[in-house]
Amino acid sequence: MTDDPALIWFRRDLRVADQPTFLAAGQGTRALALFVLDPRLLKPAGKARQWFLYGCLRDLSESLGGRLLVVKGDPVEVVPKVAEAIGAGSVHIAADFGPYGQARDTDVEHALAEQDRELVRTGSPYAVAPGRVLSGDGGRYRVFTPFSRAWADHGWRAPADTDAGYLDWIDPESVGVRSTKIPDQPAVDADLPEPGEAAAHRRWDEFVDEHLQEYADGRDRPDQPGTSRMSVYLKYGCVHPRSLLADIAAKRSDGAQSYRNELAWRDFYADVLDQRPDSAHQNYNRAFDALVTDSGPDADELFAAWQEGRTGFPIVDAGMRQLLAEGWMHNRVRMITASFLVKDLHLPWWWGAKHFMGKLVDGDPASNQHGWQWVAGSGTDAAPYFRVFNPVLQGERFDPDGAYVRKYVPELADVPGKAAHQPWKLPGGLPSGYPAPVVDHKEERAVALERYDAVKEARDSAR
Repeated sequence: MTDDPALIWFRRDLRVADQPTFLAAGQGTRALALFVLDPRLLKPAGKARQWFLYGCLRDLSESLGGRLLVVKGDPVEVVPKVAEAIGAGSVHIAADFGPYGQARDTDVEHALAEQDRELVRTGSPYAVAPGRVLSGDGGRYRVFTPFSRAWADHGWRAPADTDAGYLDWIDPESVGVRSTKIPDQPAVDADLPEPGEAAAHRRWDEFVDEHLQEYADGRDRPDQPGTSRMSVYLKYGCVHPRSLLADIAAKRSDGAQSYRNELAWRDFYADVLDQRPDSAHQNYNRAFDALVTDSGPDADELFAAWQEGRTGFPIVDAGMRQLLAEGWMHNRVRMITASFLVKDLHLPWWWGAKHFMGKLVDGDPASNQHGWQWVAGSGTDAAPYFRVFNPVLQGERFDPDGAYVRKYVPELADVPGKAAHQPWKLPGGLPSGYPAPVVDHKEERAVALERYDAVKEARDSAR
């Protein structure tokens, strides 16, 4: 440990427990806590994520006794300026593996080097950072199953034993850098989860006690509280995935194994994006560039109906309305709504991905974009192109009593049982205010398969 103070630059690690950057700085080191409000990240975040972020920042600041410096601007300018103001010898971060984050950090590193200061990357938002899970020949994985085996074999570190008192925090008011107050949380219509580290641990403890045992089956039922709802806390680093893995390490139930598998998927998609940054906006499998998608006024009208949850397919509409109401959607329903957009409405997957990113409180580029590409068939480990989810059958299977549909589609609140999934068959006709189906699923499935044949031909000719 040197006598120079350290700068702890928080990003997607808004917590004090299990904090590798604290370890790297050295216990007892004088340190300044910094968060940079980066306009390039805030602008596309959407109100739900901004609301949650600002709440997390307040929680973090309270944990640090109010000693969190918040500055708005370009990190390439802000971070070196703050480091210089306190005479920091090092700036500590958790490594970012997103395309923008990597480029930003490289630029900050160069700017700090000009001041003879070091940017120290310790840890990441993942159990195993991208690039560490390698095949026997040292290559990167493009298929999940072998990745997940190697991921489990690789393992991860135990949680770091840190808390707010691990470092000697510098009072931001003594720094002489113009700061900004944490912005007020914007008004949102969505019913969002409580932000912050303490809330994350409360939610996790409740899930482990009440739902983990049945998670393997319960996670597919949107009508039941079977999912952990931890995705938003992982997104902002209110808790680290290795802390969750440590809590369930000794559990051998199917539910615990299924949950570990979901965390492996999260790491896998981050690894894929690290390998192929272009896949955030383009088909991972470029043969899918041959797929014909619709455009024009009719396509725009169908897209708006999908966005607003008025397609006439109850499970789709329930999901899209849940997204608007809660800034979140059950994962099974994310797949159903995505399949409907891509294969029933024949619209580009990136339209849907952008809409999700604008509304989801847990919106994460790696998981969101590659989840969409999985459904579209264009991604790594993708669903077979000929798999077209039938929204009626999916609803009847995973919401067998129609409870999920009735919760989010009030026009169908009085429709009993699974009849809620086919309201057009009701003796009295469609309930007042609920639309007829915008398309015929059987016909659109045939159109989708015909269009996917062109992709198959493009793929085969490229071999």
